[in-house]
Amino acid sequence: MLQVDELLAAYDAQLRGHVHDRLPDSVRVERDGPLVRTLGFGNRGFVEYRDLAGLEGKELDTLIARQVQVFATLAEPFEWKLHGHDRPADLPERLRAAGLVPEDRETVVIGRVEVVANEPSLPDGVVIREVREPGDFPRIAELDDSIRPEDSWVDDLAEERAADPEGLSIFVAETGDRTVCAGWVRFPSGTEFATFWGGFTLPAWRRRGIYRAIVAHRAKLAAERGRRYIEVDASDDSRPILERLGFVAVTTTTPYVWPPPTSPATES
Repeated sequence: MLQVDELLAAYDAQLRGHVHDRLPDSVRVERDGPLVRTLGFGNRGFVEYRDLAGLEGKELDTLIARQVQVFATLAEPFEWKLHGHDRPADLPERLRAAGLVPEDRETVVIGRVEVVANEPSLPDGVVIREVREPGDFPRIAELDDSIRPEDSWVDDLAEERAADPEGLSIFVAETGDRTVCAGWVRFPSGTEFATFWGGFTLPAWRRRGIYRAIVAHRAKLAAERGRRYIEVDASDDSRPILERLGFVAVTTTTPYVWPPPTSPATES
């Protein structure tokens, strides 16, 4: 098994600050010094980077303030994706001082495709199906009771797949006409990685191996596509499952979110 530092080096070099070749027409990508700023993707913008090119102190504060100004002009929330190994060490404090609020921390786990790509094992009566038709997408949203009616990410997911069907594959586990789990896999262009997302499972159907089967199914597709690694931003619930499947924790990631004053994210 590769060492953590080797996996982290591959992650930093290939995925951080990556811009996919084919994006929906509604998505705009801008560069601002070391930052990659994405607008029009989902219900918030994103700020990412491989590193901050040694910026610190007032120069770093100016860079952060400029992102706030860009998104304030658009009245759009944005996420600054902070990693546990980012420098300088006082970056979290500087983000909070600029009005960004940390959300739940997740763990970046990486597995080698040949380790994870096993034959899916499903309970009787459950099947995995790839989602292609627009009418299937609302059923994915019904799996997560934290999704609010005003959230548009499911529509954006459908738009993303329409723009690049080879770059995004979406799968659901079903029993009869009921969807019980969903997960998708992205294939970032020009990298050795596949990245896994979703994994929502109805509470009554948890602990039956369905999430593990969705992972294995996507890993088999990643193997067919010739990818070497699989990356997941894992919640505390999914991390233990993924580690038992052969994934290795390499760092953490915390979304620092700036909500404009008129954003629903500021309402309680």
